[in-house]
Amino acid sequence: MKFNNKRLNISSKAEIGQNVKIGDDTIIYDNVFIGDNTIISNNCVIGEPSNDYYNNKSYTNKKTFIGANSLIRSHTIIYCESTFGDNFQTGHRVTIREKTTFGKSCQVGTLSDIQGDVEFGDYCRLHSNVHIGKGSKIGSYVFIYPYVVLTNDPHPPSNICSGATVGDYSQIAVQSIILPGITIGQHVLIGANSTVNKNVNDYSLVAGSPAKLITDVREIKSKENPKESHYPWPKSFERGLPWEGLGYYKWLKNQND
Repeated sequence: MKFNNKRLNISSKAEIGQNVKIGDDTIIYDNVFIGDNTIISNNCVIGEPSNDYYNNKSYTNKKTFIGANSLIRSHTIIYCESTFGDNFQTGHRVTIREKTTFGKSCQVGTLSDIQGDVEFGDYCRLHSNVHIGKGSKIGSYVFIYPYVVLTNDPHPPSNICSGATVGDYSQIAVQSIILPGITIGQHVLIGANSTVNKNVNDYSLVAGSPAKLITDVREIKSKENPKESHYPWPKSFERGLPWEGLGYYKWLKNQND
């Protein structure tokens, strides 16, 4: 464990792995576990307590787990009772509320807001200024682009919390809004500036406000090779993904053997 400063507040009940680096003015609360080789940058709060902390003298902070080789950039706030797989990364000024779960190798961009009780699979990438409503469920290899909002209240204000569900490999383009309770299938492309108010089937391109079916994504030709379809996109894009250097279909076959 390496500290480059003296302005730290680390609970004696936190567990810090090997070769962890922690920046200035960071607070780490009770029952936080930080995996080996992780970097926590300046002015972060890890394991932020729930509301009960402020008026319940017997409050015990729930466990927060950050996997190995993670990078938490400055001014990120991570609430307690959340779990992050290995190789997790945030941008700056990210807020992640309690009871959130991320798989391995996920990224959350600058100024994004995860509202808690949210599940993510592996290798998800959220760009900057993304808002994920409470109760949402996101599969693996899902990319969500800037200024996307996943909502969860069908009759605001109400006591209903109905988050969206997004299937594996789906892409949600910039400034789109996904309405409460919507289910988006696998390998879906949501076009920019769309408002999705109906469920979306696998391999669909939908766009518009309200979003309408445009075509099967497998009909979309590649900009790099116009003679071939770009989708399913994993066969065309591999940077930072587990099939890099191997090819998606060969990797997939190995997973299934």
